[in-house]
Amino acid sequence: MSILTCRSCGTELKHTLLDLGKTPLANSYVEKGKEGISDSQYPLHARVCSECFLVQVEDVVPPEDIFSDYAYFSSYASSWVEHAKKYAKKSSERFGLNKSSLVIEVASNDGYLLQHFVQNGIRVLGIEPAANVAEEARKKSVPTEVAFFGRETARKVKEQHGAADLMAANNVLAHVPDINDFVSGFEVLLADDGAVSFEFPSLLNLIEKVQFDTIYHEHFSYLSLFAIEKCFERNGLRVFDVEELETHGGSYRVWACKEASDRTETENLHLIRQKEKAAHLDSLAGYENFEPRVRKLREELLNFLHKAKDEGKSVLGYGAAAKGNTLLNYCGVGVDLISHVADLNPHKQNTLLPGSRIPVIAPTEIAELKPDYILILPWNLRDEISSSLSYVSEWGCKFVVPVPTTEVIS
Repeated sequence: MSILTCRSCGTELKHTLLDLGKTPLANSYVEKGKEGISDSQYPLHARVCSECFLVQVEDVVPPEDIFSDYAYFSSYASSWVEHAKKYAKKSSERFGLNKSSLVIEVASNDGYLLQHFVQNGIRVLGIEPAANVAEEARKKSVPTEVAFFGRETARKVKEQHGAADLMAANNVLAHVPDINDFVSGFEVLLADDGAVSFEFPSLLNLIEKVQFDTIYHEHFSYLSLFAIEKCFERNGLRVFDVEELETHGGSYRVWACKEASDRTETENLHLIRQKEKAAHLDSLAGYENFEPRVRKLREELLNFLHKAKDEGKSVLGYGAAAKGNTLLNYCGVGVDLISHVADLNPHKQNTLLPGSRIPVIAPTEIAELKPDYILILPWNLRDEISSSLSYVSEWGCKFVVPVPTTEVIS
């Protein structure tokens, strides 16, 4: 058996955070007519590095198999588009961006963020590995290069477009197997006085709030500020600020610059360092006893679903999100407990969820099915979803969220 080593610092990986066994890829939706083809399953085992404390899963699936034709389009989440609009306004003011500036987003998806800079006359470039998603960005007048990002791509882009004054990388750092090549690319492409922001779900929240369903093959790494600072130092970047966000159940927006930049560290950076130290994320003690808490969450959800079934109540899921697929497959939930999952994204409708094989329908079908309960799988969007579906109260339907505990919302 080959020795597994940390993708960030190279230390041998010996410590488990959570072993979810073998599961299908969370975004490998099954087309109708292909029900007879079994799902490919891959190990999903999260380990923690004893040296830099990066939590990670093995890259058992090539990124090309996951991201070259991708089913996630950011613009289908209205709250996320609004989040991006605020970022564009705030960062433009903070860094004095104007028509001579260049803003580059890595993993720019369908142009959900860069469109807001375009509207203000600021030059932009998206870098996106999924050709089908990049095409949607171009329809929003967002020029987009189809490529995986790293040092080589950074050099080519810099030669063609110049250095970037502002770079953004939202919810992508977790998706890269070669994290050092990826991070060092920002050092290459960033202007000497430029800034780059990385947004990612906080590992502290994942552990404290039992957000185990954010673990799936597309997420190679699970990130703390502690682990990120170690990685950045190794690759010519320096963190100068951190913001705590509510997105994805609790995220960080980490601001970094080149090592030689004169940007000063903020008080907020010092506070979050202290918070992670208090949670022992700088030692193995902070990662112990996570697995039993996950098993308890599974037991609670299954008890609720079986009780609803015994009482003749129907349960429908909402949001065919990757995290939902991790949850459903780990809990062994299928069509016997949840009849359908509704999702706004037409690219997911009329497919079956991987593993569980629950059919995905359009939200317009909810009123016909009249379920007794709607299980919100992307629990981080519980307010947005429950508000948009408020009409279900007409027939007494209630919402349920499964994380960090099974909760029925009246």
